[in-house]
Amino acid sequence: MTPFHQPVLIVNPRSGGGKAKCYDLVGQCRLRGIEPVVFEPDDDLAALATAAVRNGADVLGMAGGDGSQAAVAAVAAEHDIPYVCVAAGTRNHFAFDIGVDRNDVVRGLDAFVEGVERRIDLGRVNGRVFINNVAMGVYGAAVQAKGYRDAKLRTILDMLPEFIGPAAEPFDLRFSGADGRQHDTAILVLVSNNPYQVVRPPRSGTRGMLDGGVLGVVAVTSPPPHGLQEWTTRAFRVDSAETVPLGVDGETVQMEPPLLFESLPRALRIRTSKRPSALSDQHH
Repeated sequence: MTPFHQPVLIVNPRSGGGKAKCYDLVGQCRLRGIEPVVFEPDDDLAALATAAVRNGADVLGMAGGDGSQAAVAAVAAEHDIPYVCVAAGTRNHFAFDIGVDRNDVVRGLDAFVEGVERRIDLGRVNGRVFINNVAMGVYGAAVQAKGYRDAKLRTILDMLPEFIGPAAEPFDLRFSGADGRQHDTAILVLVSNNPYQVVRPPRSGTRGMLDGGVLGVVAVTSPPPHGLQEWTTRAFRVDSAETVPLGVDGETVQMEPPLLFESLPRALRIRTSKRPSALSDQHH
């Protein structure tokens, strides 16, 4: 049984091709004294999570993809209660970066029972919390590509030649670069919750520790390597003359400019299993 009075896990039974149903997460929760709340298609995740806290939840978790993780984590952070990520989505990038074993879905429930807690950062753009990244520009083709599902930022950069050509339309994305120089267009702009390690990812994930209190920015204004910039910042702004399509933690979103990004240092109390994730997961 868990050390909490009222642990709650929100379960998306359709995420990851039905992983939650396959592993009977609802039944596994009940065996451990965790209250499962099943997310239905017409439900609002944030409203479900808020209702759970209002009804006494003292630890909150989500079994689903990264977009769902972000929505529930935002509520946990707002109420300053611990959060548990159960890797029941397709990509599970966030789970990987915080050290959760993506190959053992049920094991994620251990964090409720005998987990360890630490504080990590969140990112926010125009009031919406993100746990991984926000992509603009050629993100549409990149995030739908098969290689993106298991790869990291390097996959997007490797794919850029396919999207850059004489007929390519420039994207109206205006921002100040690492050197303060103003840019009026970009092929790709990616803002992440802490910087990605593009060349040598650490063994524990693609971003190392998630408590640096900064955003990672990657901007491609012309074909790499000359048009590629990477830097970190606590806040970032993107202007445009039109609504900007975004990929927020892999989900398609449209936002009105200006886009105001900020780091929320140590905003989330994350709980993970005491046992380290399997080394077999490190090659993904």
